[in-house]
Amino acid sequence: MNSLTSTTGPGDSDIFDTIAAAIDTQGYIILPYALPMWHTDALYHHVRALDQDAFQPARIGRERGEIANPFVRSDSILWLGSNAAAIVAYLAWSEQLRLAVNRRLFLGLFDYECHFAFYRRGAFYKKHLDAFKGERNRVLTTVFYLNPNWQPQEGGQLLLYSPLDGSLMETVLPQYGQMVIFLSESFPHEVNATQRERFSLTGWYRVNNSLQGRIDPPA
Repeated sequence: MNSLTSTTGPGDSDIFDTIAAAIDTQGYIILPYALPMWHTDALYHHVRALDQDAFQPARIGRERGEIANPFVRSDSILWLGSNAAAIVAYLAWSEQLRLAVNRRLFLGLFDYECHFAFYRRGAFYKKHLDAFKGERNRVLTTVFYLNPNWQPQEGGQLLLYSPLDGSLMETVLPQYGQMVIFLSESFPHEVNATQRERFSLTGWYRVNNSLQGRIDPPA
């Protein structure tokens, strides 16, 4: 499977066509410039101004089955809940992407959940899937990086594996302004241990699995 690394920049008229085409043909895309630089800068300044104590140890599992397992992941997260202009604009962009992908690919994406991920020095996330086949709770994953001047020796790479044979497909540096989007059920991935503080916005588009009075996604 060949990489489709877009050269789409903030001046291009329809980044959503590029994203949808990549998701349709190979299931993922790496965007060096997903957002205008002013927006990336605003998100970076916002996350750097947050109290690091507000970040909570990340957990694995879902809902009542969630547990902390520092042998699997050691990052910390903070769910979006701010009315800051940068966050509002990011969620508005994410909603545009949801509508555009649904219109082009008929995925039935219903909503979007997102948090800041904070990797302190030495933090990692072992190989995993964001959703298991058939559960459909997460369909499309987005990761947007907020790390100026990141160097390869600083670690923290996202490793993306083939859904066919498990071979390594992509090694992605968490470079400033770069976004990775991929099908949540299809691509195993992991995050190498980082040698400096590493920030990202990580989110998932979900479908509506509400059945017989069971609300999913929960309100």
